[in-house]
Amino acid sequence: MESTTLSPPSGSRIAQYAALTKPRVTQLAVFCAVIGMFLSTRGMVSWSVLIGGTVGIWMTAGAAFAINCLVEQKVDALMRRTAWRPSANGQISSRQILVFSAVLGGIGMWVLYRFTNPLTMWLTVATFVGYAIIYTIVLKPATPQNIVIGGASGAMPPALGWAAATGAVPAEAWLLVLIIFIWTPPHFWALAMYRRNDYVDSGLPMLPVTHGEKITRLHILLYSFALFAVTMMPFAIRMSGCFYLASAVVLGAIFVGYGWKIWRDYSDALSRRAFRFSIIYLSLLFAALMIDHYLQMLFGPLA
Repeated sequence: MESTTLSPPSGSRIAQYAALTKPRVTQLAVFCAVIGMFLSTRGMVSWSVLIGGTVGIWMTAGAAFAINCLVEQKVDALMRRTAWRPSANGQISSRQILVFSAVLGGIGMWVLYRFTNPLTMWLTVATFVGYAIIYTIVLKPATPQNIVIGGASGAMPPALGWAAATGAVPAEAWLLVLIIFIWTPPHFWALAMYRRNDYVDSGLPMLPVTHGEKITRLHILLYSFALFAVTMMPFAIRMSGCFYLASAVVLGAIFVGYGWKIWRDYSDALSRRAFRFSIIYLSLLFAALMIDHYLQMLFGPLA
């Protein structure tokens, strides 16, 4: 999950620190976590868990993104898309970022422990380590498959939400994780395609740089087909009903359509539109899951 923001934050110190948390990416992650909470129960999620889980996951995710900004200061400064970040342009020092991340993450973990349960806290800590350390420090500069392997940490929010509400992570929660895991590569590679010059300048081994445009276009198409298949699974296992199925088919057809067009007749403008749609796609897909969940509660299974 990546932000398309190119302009610098306002001059206020609060806005500069907020920018370190990558608010747009965090919002999507927290949204998926909240959907996981609602899908985990046949009733309503308690207000203490809903608010505490949301705040705790948001704070810990923001702390992980701040560490990402800290580690990638020099890389971000070389890329037009990220050069505006306060960490890259020197508005906030490395020490300040480290302290900010530690405080934000520490409070987030306490909130999760206090208002949800230890399992959610520890899963969130593992997600923090996976993104901020394993992905950012180890994988991203080492392999063009970084976003595929590292996508596992970014796919965790639904499982965190499910754990927050129930104290368990059943197969249904992991299916939601799998959907985001398969969604991440075509989502990110669409961005990497039209921003490939940034990655050439940064030296990061992204797929369009290391293997070229043609291979990346094929990968986007293949992952789009895989995503379409995986999103049929909630209906196949009777986790969701007809409303979700219809939504997944329509949204998936559009997603695959973008993948097909990128493969057959690529342009940067098309790749930009595909990237932006991919964010809308995931939001609508998860919203459809939640709406379907409550439709089934009102009208019966597979309504």
